[in-house]
Amino acid sequence: MCDDLGFEKLLSEEGFFAHLLGRAPSGAGRDPLYGPDLPVVLLTGGPGMGKGRLLRAVRDAFAAKVPVIHLDCGSPVYADRAEPEPGARSAATEALVEVARRLCLWQGTGGSFAFPRLFTGLAMIATGATEGSPEAVATEVERYEQLPQKQRLRGLVTGDFWRGMLGGTVRNLLTTLSGQALDPYSAAVGNAILDALFERLAPRGRHELERIYGSYPGAAGQPRHGLRNLAADFHTGGEARELAESFLFRALREDLEAAYASAAGWLRRVGRPGLLLDHAESPLGEQLLRAALTDRRGGQRDRLVIVGTARRADGGAFLHGGLPAEEAAAPAEFRPADGGPPAWTRRADGTADRAPLADGVLLLRMPLLTGDQLRRETERRQLHTEPEGASNRRRIDAAVARLSGGRPHTVIRLAAAAAAFRMPEDANDRDILDAPLRIPGDGAPEQRVADVLLQELILDQLPVRLPTEHRDQWLDLLTHLSVAHDKECADVLLRHHQAGHVHHLTAHHLSQLLTDTGWPSCERHFIGDFGLRQMLVHRLYGLRPGGAAWSADHHLLRDHYTGRAAVDGAAPEGRAFRSVTAHRMSHHLVSGGADDVVDHLVATLPGRPRQWCADLLEIAQAPYPGGADARRERAQGRMAARGPALRRTVDQLLHAVWLCEERTRPTGRETARTLAKLLDLLSIMEFDGAGQLSEMATDWSGLAENEQPLLRCTCTGQLGRRR
Repeated sequence: MCDDLGFEKLLSEEGFFAHLLGRAPSGAGRDPLYGPDLPVVLLTGGPGMGKGRLLRAVRDAFAAKVPVIHLDCGSPVYADRAEPEPGARSAATEALVEVARRLCLWQGTGGSFAFPRLFTGLAMIATGATEGSPEAVATEVERYEQLPQKQRLRGLVTGDFWRGMLGGTVRNLLTTLSGQALDPYSAAVGNAILDALFERLAPRGRHELERIYGSYPGAAGQPRHGLRNLAADFHTGGEARELAESFLFRALREDLEAAYASAAGWLRRVGRPGLLLDHAESPLGEQLLRAALTDRRGGQRDRLVIVGTARRADGGAFLHGGLPAEEAAAPAEFRPADGGPPAWTRRADGTADRAPLADGVLLLRMPLLTGDQLRRETERRQLHTEPEGASNRRRIDAAVARLSGGRPHTVIRLAAAAAAFRMPEDANDRDILDAPLRIPGDGAPEQRVADVLLQELILDQLPVRLPTEHRDQWLDLLTHLSVAHDKECADVLLRHHQAGHVHHLTAHHLSQLLTDTGWPSCERHFIGDFGLRQMLVHRLYGLRPGGAAWSADHHLLRDHYTGRAAVDGAAPEGRAFRSVTAHRMSHHLVSGGADDVVDHLVATLPGRPRQWCADLLEIAQAPYPGGADARRERAQGRMAARGPALRRTVDQLLHAVWLCEERTRPTGRETARTLAKLLDLLSIMEFDGAGQLSEMATDWSGLAENEQPLLRCTCTGQLGRRR
């Protein structure tokens, strides 16, 4: 896998991250972006957009020149480390300790870092160690022995007024409490820790602790009160614990800031430190982001570059203070394809301290691969295989482009699978999903690329808020919903496929979960990402022999809308179809009812050609099942069709339009000519309004020739020709 595919400009010597961190990958200095009030940068994009890959690429490119720490907030390791001492540790504190430990070992320009402010808070919460004995508390404190002061450097012990903090703390604690059996939350343990912490500090060290912990809520400027409150809040749990954990993150950032702001740091250190939070949409990641954004909104200034990931396009609901999406102010954003990063400043009016957290964010929209990048990736893979001819390569390029939509991870996987793949003649793009793929280095057996992608994009990236009881059926529910158009359509399928389950997801719930996971929406398709929908349609057709599961879902929806049409033929406002009848006919078309659909279209054509064309486009947006595809032959009249000339022409036109609207085969000039010919034929037939179809012939053939959809929607409108 090419780690910087699509990110070359962002990672270059003059790129966004070089200026954000103040140093290029080569080590050359760069004028820093923003500051001293820094935005938190969130990489936004759904599964497969490369957010984690970009973070790793930033780490690999810059970590030798500036202290850059990569933290996987979705990893269970931090909760596992906290489990043995739940009263003295948490996933958040273990993550902070991990960051501090790595920076204590930093050997780049300026040397290692010390974290005495963070250590002080950690020592206080250590009073919650399970046994409550002095030995248990001391053992817990000793876990952080490398944090308070710097390592020996060139024969000199640095750290001045913090020197000796750890040794004095542990020794004095054991001396004071030796032999006593105490409640770990008792005042005696806390007082002993405080005495041990403050006893050997130089005046400047005591002043620093007074400054930071005197500002803890309820401390009233008294650091001992602040530290007691910190420990009490941590031991209380819930929101109180989150407050304490957030304050410890502030202490870590204060330690980093002190390392840069001191006289020695000013002379020796370059650039800015960076914290890269992968899977920052997880509870731990959101907590760290919220803490930093709240502090900076309140006026704290530090130079830590925080870059996190965000699945949701708006950066995350927590940024917007509970406001509905349509009322929330959009954060500043940067689209790399549009040029350089924008200017960014926090609002300076009197409401700044009450502004939503989104005010402190810069969204970096993860770039889709361009057509040139996509082709280079597929060609790079094919260089190692026997060439199959230019026409096959162009067909594979087109299939990869449409099924991936430029989503980098999908491009990489499909291009690897297609390296030695020969597209069947007149193939559907979905045929490439059956190509075998072996992922180098993971030891797994060869699998179909569709199965690999569904595992990586769906099962490995479940919605954060998906209830546990629905996790096992998430992929199956999405698979059935691949044939749904709007929420009514989706609810019909969900009720059927969740029958017998105690807990049900509704279409509204599922739509919110898809949005939270970063999948786009579309006004005409419930699964709003074209490539994902094709993978799910492909899986649905293969669930049962002969596409039985596919047919059953379409029959279910056809029957539902047959009943609805008998009551009310008009679709409610905001639905994917203008009429219930058109919706019914669309599902009937793909469940064996093509001849019935033709009869319906013939009967409804006279007198309403423009409305009829709109109905035809809606009906023909249905996906095509697996197996042999005879639409092209039927559209071109090479297959016998029954009835008079009007019916035969409508039959051909339906299949030509269906071929264009399904979007998984190239159309081009041949299909464009077929459309124009058939519409021109209809325009000279004897029925009311026939002449109006001549204008439609020009419009539709022009779109088809350029492989544009005849009925544009959010997801299919992005699938133009890629040369």
